[in-house]
Amino acid sequence: MSSQSEVLALLGENARYTAEDIARQTEAEPEEVRATIDQLEEDGVVQGYRAIVDRRQLDDEPVRAAVELNVTLDRETSYDDIAERIARFPMVESLRLVSGDFDFMMTVEGDSMREVSAFISDKVAPVPEITQTVTHYVMNTYKEQGIRFGDGHDDDRLSVSP
Repeated sequence: MSSQSEVLALLGENARYTAEDIARQTEAEPEEVRATIDQLEEDGVVQGYRAIVDRRQLDDEPVRAAVELNVTLDRETSYDDIAERIARFPMVESLRLVSGDFDFMMTVEGDSMREVSAFISDKVAPVPEITQTVTHYVMNTYKEQGIRFGDGHDDDRLSVSP
């Protein structure tokens, strides 16, 4: 018998696993695994399935930026209200309420630094509750959603001999 947590762990490891693959690994029946997956999807626990792409391998690598957002709330506006407004923009890849020196961490993606900068200055910064944005452009990605990029055998350090 497979539990939801076992199924979720295996889907997180490889979303292309079939119900039969998961059943073999959990000693469950494929029909039971299918029913578990269907229920997880229906309940909104599983929101979708995506490929993890090493964008460095693409000819037209998009520009990504991590953006810190500080906000000031009033009596009528909550964090959820601000998040709902910002998350609607297609360029926003992720948006998280975080603890620490700023309130939200947003990841955006565009075709150029100019496009990303314009989006932040023209669409995000003018939101009345946003008091500050700090943009960090992503220079390289070494690991994404638990997947390491590169073969791990390249050592670009110079040899030093006595």
